[in-house]
Amino acid sequence: MGKKISRTTFTLFLLSIFGCLNSNQNGDKSIMKTVEYVDIERFMGDWYVIANIPTFIEKEATNAIESYRLDSDGNIATTFTFFKKSSPEKKVKYTPKGFIVNKKSNAEWAMQFLWPFKSKFLIINLDENYQTTVIGHPSKKYVWIMSRNPIIEDKKYKSILDFLSSIGYDIAEIKDVPQDWD
Repeated sequence: MGKKISRTTFTLFLLSIFGCLNSNQNGDKSIMKTVEYVDIERFMGDWYVIANIPTFIEKEATNAIESYRLDSDGNIATTFTFFKKSSPEKKVKYTPKGFIVNKKSNAEWAMQFLWPFKSKFLIINLDENYQTTVIGHPSKKYVWIMSRNPIIEDKKYKSILDFLSSIGYDIAEIKDVPQDWD
């Protein structure tokens, strides 16, 4: 059974995300480009969060999974689950709604955790087989490296980190998200 998060905690989470929306401190590297095109139906499904620059609610998260489902209205039903400190008794679940902002590329979304606030969600890296992806935030204070499997091979992971460094992310801030499914 999912753990309920207090309204205060949730509000603080939102303020931390939205407070960074206009914060760009990386010179020319601050302009974040999305991938050219995302086949949205192919993108739907489960994605294991392999690493991230965590929001405060994601600190000490394990077995994090982001799941997407395309609704009949064209919006994205999202379920984000994880365990706090690897404890099955501390399962956390969020169900934000995603809105495709750029329908030409399908790579720019707005995520809404609490009405009416939305946060940018940019698909900045996606392999051709739809097995790994990187979700960025324009502030570069947050990033999510995700995979269809609970692990990414070392060579692929290093290439993703190199990519993130090249666009201005501080990769020292990126933390592994343990995936332990034994």
